[in-house]
Amino acid sequence: MSAQTVDNLFESLLALEADRRRPPVGLWQPTRVGRIDIRIAPDGTWFHEGDPIRRAALVRLFASILRRDPDGFCLVTPAEKLLIEVDDAPFVAVDMEAQGSGRAQSLLFRTNVDDVVVADTAHPIRVAGTPEAPRPYVLVRDGLEALIARPVYYRLIERTVEEGAELVAYSRAARFVLGRF
Repeated sequence: MSAQTVDNLFESLLALEADRRRPPVGLWQPTRVGRIDIRIAPDGTWFHEGDPIRRAALVRLFASILRRDPDGFCLVTPAEKLLIEVDDAPFVAVDMEAQGSGRAQSLLFRTNVDDVVVADTAHPIRVAGTPEAPRPYVLVRDGLEALIARPVYYRLIERTVEEGAELVAYSRAARFVLGRF
């Protein structure tokens, strides 16, 4: 695939994401609050009453009304707020595309629910865990992170530079330390 084709694809994905309309969950303050037996596993699988939710469209719909409040993760409508369980992060970054290189690159991540986000100062990459078992994340929106899947993380590492004793990735001029030597 030519560099021009990749650049066009990259820009097309960004344009689609910019056009995406999400419900204004941050504005909704329902008075009815409860719990629902929905759990998001570390691999991004959504469960209802212990059974996986197999319809991808339904998972994407639920993800569109997901919010993180001080009391936890919840599904929100204008009428109701239902707390759910999230084992790790609510999303998983399952793919990454890069445009440019070094300090001038942009890193675009796609999640398991088809959100697209470019890492930058508003959408930082962070690494938790230990050097032996790193747990990398990218902020998708409004306090909701995506765990960067291991194969994607390996591709991300290929896009890093060594700066002193740090392994650093750049995206949209933002600097992210992924590890230390």
